[in-house]
Amino acid sequence: MDMDLSRVSNRDKLKPRREPYWHRLQVGHHLGYRPAQDTAPGGWIAKAYDAETQRKHHHALGDFAQLGANERFAAARKAAQEWFEHLALGGSAKVQTVGEACKAYAADKPDAEGRFKRQVYGHSIATILLHKLTERQVLAWRAHLEALPVTRGEQGARTPASLNRDMVPMRAALNLALRQHHVASSLPWREALAPVRNATKRRNLYLDREQRRALLAALPDDLRAFAHGLCLLPLRPGALAALTVGDFDARRSELTIGRDKAGAGRRILLPAETAAMLKTQARSKLPTARLFTQADGRAWSKDYWKRAFKAAVSAAGLPADATAYTLRHSTITDLVSGGLDLLTIAQISGTSVLMIEKHYG
Repeated sequence: MDMDLSRVSNRDKLKPRREPYWHRLQVGHHLGYRPAQDTAPGGWIAKAYDAETQRKHHHALGDFAQLGANERFAAARKAAQEWFEHLALGGSAKVQTVGEACKAYAADKPDAEGRFKRQVYGHSIATILLHKLTERQVLAWRAHLEALPVTRGEQGARTPASLNRDMVPMRAALNLALRQHHVASSLPWREALAPVRNATKRRNLYLDREQRRALLAALPDDLRAFAHGLCLLPLRPGALAALTVGDFDARRSELTIGRDKAGAGRRILLPAETAAMLKTQARSKLPTARLFTQADGRAWSKDYWKRAFKAAVSAAGLPADATAYTLRHSTITDLVSGGLDLLTIAQISGTSVLMIEKHYG
């Protein structure tokens, strides 16, 4: 039976029992209260009814003992509404904290578990429910991480490359939680855990989309098309240069990638933007012709693109260490940050999940 739990006097009259007393908030949404058997505050519970599955879901909200008795109903109602909104966005009924998300991700990854023990579990972010996580809280954790010494014996802030590397497991854990519907949006960490620009080492050098656009604008037309391909397909530059028109099935938007450093060939389905770009490259060419060629028709190789690429990097005002491979790294980083699962990224880029986890998360 529904009752008014908003009044302290009403709650004080309730007898302790296993089944909560329920206060109807709206159709299918109830706020429950279970009186304590001693002088401790009672506990609050949210209940949601899913009409599609005809199932009831419950979520313990806590006792809000830190608040005055006359403030607890409003706080419990607010917490319940946040959970209802999480469910409405497709979130899982089973709530998860950031720490639990990290443990789930690191279950079979000892290296990630070691990082979480040093950097996450002892921080306040570990206890935050995923559906309540905010960008400000993630930024606070990032600032904490940045201030940590790289090792116990060293002092001083981490280098940008080290910070990028240490953010990888957290970003991967949160992206996994997103795919499993424990959280409905990646907004709290999408920008807060973005890689540091212009990290010094080549593998860690990340160019954001604005920098990549500036680079493309500075390249000659033929090399611009090749570099654009690297911005859309996270292939090794040599593998992209080796693609022929016959490798691209325009009707199915499918690309066959021959043997490269990854070994045997593989086929991948292409998004519309990438397929359109390859259709342009394949126009009026024979099946055996290269998809990407120089203006005179010759195939691309490192010896041909290196000098022009370096000149464009300088003209665009980008870090001198930027190379064609940097575009591959930046594209993979964006895919990981965007929440695409690591197995798919590994298959597209022609590497192992282990290597993606090691360098990107």
